Amino acid sequence: MPVKTPLDGIRVIEMAGLAPAPYAGMILADFGASVLRIDRPGPAAGGSGPSFNPARDCLARGKRALGLDIKSERGLDILLRLLEDADVVLEPFRPGVMERLGLGPAELLARNPALVYARLTGWGQDGPYASMAGHDIDYIALSGVLSAIGRAGDRPLAPLNLLGDFAGGGMLCAMGIVLALFERERSGKGQVIDSAMVDGAANLASFIFGMRQGGVWEHARGENLLDSGAPFYEVYETAAGGFVAVGALEPQFYTAFIEGLGLGSEELPPQMDRQGWPLLRRRFSEIIATKTRDEWCEIFDGTDACVAPVLELDEARLHQHNSDRETFVASAGESFAPAPAPRLSRTPGRAAPQAALPGQHNREVLSELGLDQDEVEALLADGIVG
Repeated sequence: MPVKTPLDGIRVIEMAGLAPAPYAGMILADFGASVLRIDRPGPAAGGSGPSFNPARDCLARGKRALGLDIKSERGLDILLRLLEDADVVLEPFRPGVMERLGLGPAELLARNPALVYARLTGWGQDGPYASMAGHDIDYIALSGVLSAIGRAGDRPLAPLNLLGDFAGGGMLCAMGIVLALFERERSGKGQVIDSAMVDGAANLASFIFGMRQGGVWEHARGENLLDSGAPFYEVYETAAGGFVAVGALEPQFYTAFIEGLGLGSEELPPQMDRQGWPLLRRRFSEIIATKTRDEWCEIFDGTDACVAPVLELDEARLHQHNSDRETFVASAGESFAPAPAPRLSRTPGRAAPQAALPGQHNREVLSELGLDQDEVEALLADGIVG
């Protein structure tokens, strides 16, 4: 008997958009939700650039896709029929776009009072920036978080687009959807989720804001314990060009680290003496540069020195730890992708190996909706579905 997943039976309509909303939809699909992505019909659907291959889009795994012109009367009618039976709608547009289409929360909740209506934007549904365009770097800038990331004396450094788009946006939006679904079990009512990436980025940095106000994070960027200021929480270059990450914060871990380097505490300034940090950084850099990354792994693996190899994206899945835990799974063709997380013991998530191609499930979805073959062919011929 197949193991069920936590969201079996939950029907999600995902309005096509860029990374954050598809990521939220991927999380829901990984844990059993039936996710139907609504694409704009046409050659640009499903892509973000000329080299984009939708077959390798892991954010589309486990979903179905319907190409639908929702600006047409017939296309809008089809979407409304789908939404009447949906549990969740996930939309990534600027405030007001769905309302202008007649698909705002007031209209949809009137038709389906149990609907969870998730709105995922950068700035949120209100405030002076709400109608402006933006990207991850802008959202984490306004949250205050970007100012804390970077080397001492240098400009702030954007950590890819992980904090705003994916963690503060898609992941927290998915959590909000699950919370709303859980609450619906008690009330029987849906609700609207205002998931803003600027809010999410700030929330993710709660610990740092607390340290700042508590007087612990009092130095400039790149001069604190966790931002590359401390020489024992740093990335070092090894021989032959590899890197190792060192996170030896606690005294016992720091002791294991300097012993692995062949040093004794009597040779060095005290760990927390900031005046001695430049000397520590210099000594650590010199010693670590004498061996390769793999040689340092042989020394530190199995210890509590908090040293790990900095793996390239293409090699991470090959590391023994990741391989044993199946941290990465097979994807389309010869591709691979991160496995669902977190891991549930009874009802684990499952990563579908195939991505939904734009319009791939047009006929299937319309047939399930009750349209006969002639109606489907007419919609295809008129470009309403594509």
